[in-house]
Amino acid sequence: MNLVEVDRALRTLRLSGMADVLEARLRHAQTERLTPLDLIATLVSDELQRRQDRLLARRHVQARFRDPDRSLDSFDFAFNKKLNRALIHELATARFIEQREDVLLLGPPGTGKSHLAQAIGRAAIQQGHRVIYREAHTLMEDLADATLAGTRKVLLTELATVPLLIVDDLGMRKLPHTAAEDLLELIMRRYERASTLLTSNRPVDDWGKLLGDTAAVTALLDRLLHHAHVIKCGPRSWRTKIHTDLRQEAASQ
Repeated sequence: MNLVEVDRALRTLRLSGMADVLEARLRHAQTERLTPLDLIATLVSDELQRRQDRLLARRHVQARFRDPDRSLDSFDFAFNKKLNRALIHELATARFIEQREDVLLLGPPGTGKSHLAQAIGRAAIQQGHRVIYREAHTLMEDLADATLAGTRKVLLTELATVPLLIVDDLGMRKLPHTAAEDLLELIMRRYERASTLLTSNRPVDDWGKLLGDTAAVTALLDRLLHHAHVIKCGPRSWRTKIHTDLRQEAASQ
């Protein structure tokens, strides 16, 4: 077989990672006088890396992060110095997912809750876990649409079994009257089986009023807080700081 035929055969076998670098690897092998085994090992490594990269990219798409570039490296921990930095970095190891623990990020708007939630989600994907991210109002809309389409059971199964479910911005927008029951059903299905990370700008004591069903919220929190890491973000707001800086900059010109 010539090079073209080998390339075609590799792609037929779905070994595109090898095919893409085959010619370059052959030249490198000749220059460095690699043994056949070393050449094969290098090609296999290329294929494995290509598959890993594609898997991670696919899982990032499936997660549907609102801000896919969020990471802990870009988060300024010095802005709110009381934030438990050590715990955040511990969560980024994803061990809490393996232990089926939950996380609550609570604090005023603009204090970095969504940034941290998505950064932890991205880190979890890097550790090999599947993640689903939804803003609270979007999650409720998805459930309502699935109910109308007759696919609610399928969606609930997906949401109940994903290793990490991130529900962001609870309390930011008004939710339907079924929100408390929907969230309770999800948390009950996931309780001690999978991890849930939830962010809210409202203290948990207000969730009964927020969701309009104190009994359901009490049951929800009973399960959610049982094995949860509760992190308070703030008190300073990034958005307030940015707006203040812009006003000061405009006034100085």
